[in-house]
Amino acid sequence: MKKRVAIIGATGAVGQEFIQSLDGHEWFEVTQIAASERSAGKTYVEAIRDGNTGIISWDMDGEIPEYIKNMKVRAVDEVDVSTLDLIFSAVEDASAKDIETKFAKDLPVISTSSAYRYEDDVPILIPGINDDHAELLETQKKNRSWNGWVAPLPNCTTTGLVITLKPLLDEYGAKKVMMTSMQAISGGGMTGVAAMGITDNILPYIPKEEHKVRVETRKILGQLNGDKIDEADIRVSCTCTRVPVLDGHTESVFVETSKDVDPESAEQTYDRYNSDVSTIGLPSAPEKYFAVHKDPTRPQPRLERAVGDGMTTTIGRLEREELFDNGLKYMLFSHNKKMGSAKGAVLLAEMLYKKNKI
Repeated sequence: MKKRVAIIGATGAVGQEFIQSLDGHEWFEVTQIAASERSAGKTYVEAIRDGNTGIISWDMDGEIPEYIKNMKVRAVDEVDVSTLDLIFSAVEDASAKDIETKFAKDLPVISTSSAYRYEDDVPILIPGINDDHAELLETQKKNRSWNGWVAPLPNCTTTGLVITLKPLLDEYGAKKVMMTSMQAISGGGMTGVAAMGITDNILPYIPKEEHKVRVETRKILGQLNGDKIDEADIRVSCTCTRVPVLDGHTESVFVETSKDVDPESAEQTYDRYNSDVSTIGLPSAPEKYFAVHKDPTRPQPRLERAVGDGMTTTIGRLEREELFDNGLKYMLFSHNKKMGSAKGAVLLAEMLYKKNKI
């Protein structure tokens, strides 16, 4: 029997990603959707139709899944938690914390918002990277006297960086990281980037982004120590920019390591990780967690977006970095709307389901 789930914030950009990612899912069935008061009581198609133009605001590739078209949108307060097993929160504004708190009292909540990321008893989970941190959810329930918990994803820029750092940290002891991101327009949401601002342009600053990457990287790569996470001893410097690319974040990374590392050894490490990663067999997991290219013209957003249906992290330009005694530089590509967002959240739900947390 499938687990019954609700999507909160179903009409927004991330909510639409959840709807597509859960279409025909083997383990989860969407039985309720919720959005703002102005959408409540309408069918989903009616809720995303512009009242003035009649245009349907569907921001995803392909058609709206049939299962959702005529489902009634509820107000957040009308969601019936007694008939649910899990909440996916796609709330994109300041109300996220209040809404997620309300539901976590009764049910597990998996969130794409930053509302709970920096709480001491809340792990930031990436399946295949820090699965053991999921045990902190039990501490969270106890601390807050909840029946459920909140498990947030990281910022989508953090996702690709941490995924590529984890094998290097385990094998060679990563010490310092310098990263420059070239982030897609879609990372700003439906209305986040003005067309005239990004066309023929690069925006050299994204508010709060660099702080998120620094803090989240150390937390995710840290060690679970009883009821808390000891942050990883890694110094992180980053510059986050917005570029005129539709989907997918590219990052240029420099890593100083404790042990000697060369490109060939690093590639072998990533290959071993592909064989052992804990996500193998999960419905949303890609066949390969990593794709490593020797071609110096890769990765490229247009070429990598479809790899592993957006769930594979692509690495290229693996080279020694001469500024460090030991270290590498490389480029990575991570799909911000897939692994870095709703489909990554679905993968997280699958991992937690297998761990009997849902």
